[in-house]
Amino acid sequence: MPVPAIFPLSDLDARARDIFGAVVSAYLDTGLPVGSKALALSGTALSPASIRSVMADLTQMGLLQSPHISAGRQPTHVGLRLYIDGLLEIGDVSQDERRRLEAQIAASGHEPDQIFNEASTLLAGLAGGAGLVLAPEPVSRSALSHVEFVGLDDGRTLVVMVHEDGRVENRLMPRPEGVLSASLERAGNFLSARLRGRQLSEARADILTEIEQGRAAIDIAAATLIKQGLANWSDEPAKDRKLIVRGQARLLDNLDAQTDLERIRHLFEDLERKEDLISLLDQTEHADGVRIFIGTENPMFSLSSSSVVIAPYRDQAGTLLGALGVIGPTRLNYGRVIPMVDLTAKLVGETLTRRR
Repeated sequence: MPVPAIFPLSDLDARARDIFGAVVSAYLDTGLPVGSKALALSGTALSPASIRSVMADLTQMGLLQSPHISAGRQPTHVGLRLYIDGLLEIGDVSQDERRRLEAQIAASGHEPDQIFNEASTLLAGLAGGAGLVLAPEPVSRSALSHVEFVGLDDGRTLVVMVHEDGRVENRLMPRPEGVLSASLERAGNFLSARLRGRQLSEARADILTEIEQGRAAIDIAAATLIKQGLANWSDEPAKDRKLIVRGQARLLDNLDAQTDLERIRHLFEDLERKEDLISLLDQTEHADGVRIFIGTENPMFSLSSSSVVIAPYRDQAGTLLGALGVIGPTRLNYGRVIPMVDLTAKLVGETLTRRR
């Protein structure tokens, strides 16, 4: 029976931990299932029979699996998560690698798009997969000064959004039943007070929390209108945000084109779903550093069994600008990829801040 997503490493004794770690490490190096004889020859004092017994127990626990009856073992997605969280040793980025990355990003040009293109290419190269960079939201969308709701005769509502730079944006949305002129005015005043000088993405969660907790001094009709509006508007920035993907062809190198055609098809379909990719990268907003999604942990890539390593990049004030990362096979070299993604995110944030 599979174990839950969070498995206590302390439940494994020293022998099981050693064998489990050896299996995962060998699999990440070769991409092949690992047999008991290979482990016995690698220097362990245990016999192949003892190793097989422990591997069978780890399989029962859901940490290992066998792709074929006669094959060795390889980690499940849950096993990989346990290994990464509890046993993986993250390597340091060498000074030479740091200087090389700094030089390449610094030489990429002065325009943000040039920096993003270089970063995504670098990430694809180190991961043997695809590199992703989500550009910041356009500055012109970043701050609002006033919001007004206007009722139309056809049952819809016109939303007038005034930005701090003087730009006016008009949007149409359905008007919930029972929303009268007074409710429209209260909804506009409520949103204007809370959005003034803030990004819509920054203020959305605070506004919804205030309404849900009953702290908003507005009627039910106005609250319904605001929640509906925030839900509709949440998809708009994704249509304008730039997502750069490089290195898709490298993904083919990590899949058997004869036996994995269906996985290849699913993976390339996933990469075409821009809004879903942006939503995934946006999940780093509250992360302190790198986030890792392994196979089925992220529904978007569950069918292609891919892993995603992503990190936010910020300006000097700590404001989130965007996110970047890599998509590759679940047998990524996590010990190398994780610190490189983290460093690339920091360098991109620093470079953008200097060139503003």
